[in-house]
Amino acid sequence: MDLSDAREDLAVAGAAALGAVVLTVGLDLFGGVAVSTPARVAPLVVYFAYLFTRKGGPYASFDTPRNWTALVVAVTVAAGAYAVAT
Repeated sequence: MDLSDAREDLAVAGAAALGAVVLTVGLDLFGGVAVSTPARVAPLVVYFAYLFTRKGGPYASFDTPRNWTALVVAVTVAAGAYAVAT
């Protein structure tokens, strides 16, 4: 693993961690919205999908950290909207 791969991994991992923290702290603790456990870990699921599919596989064309980070953000927003709606 070279340094650029590590930076890419760190960018996607950071986005996933920040998404999980925003759902837990931002909505659940500060917003008073009950967020279920599956919704809290939804950004982390995207990160694990990135880890297991980044070098080939069915999502090889999606293999840029920018795309994965955008997917993490979209999943976080969707999970937050789901938590607010329920």
